[in-house]
Amino acid sequence: MGIIWWLIVGLIAGWLTGKIMGGGGKGALMDIIIGLIGALIGGFLMRLLGFSGEGGMIYTILVATLGAIILTWIVRKMSAKTA
Repeated sequence: MGIIWWLIVGLIAGWLTGKIMGGGGKGALMDIIIGLIGALIGGFLMRLLGFSGEGGMIYTILVATLGAIILTWIVRKMSAKTA
């Protein structure tokens, strides 16, 4: 998968996470970053659960979104404790 596809997946996953988790928009760059980090987290978790890394674009977006949701939830929990 080329870098352009990774950016597209990150953007879509970050945007979906914003819609699912609510909150104010962070912009396209933060959506991409959240989505890409979410893809790493989601991919790691899916491998731990025994799923393969192949499944096409929709599978990749779903896994990245799942990871981004987990990332967003963790960040919100950590920031709530420090505030």
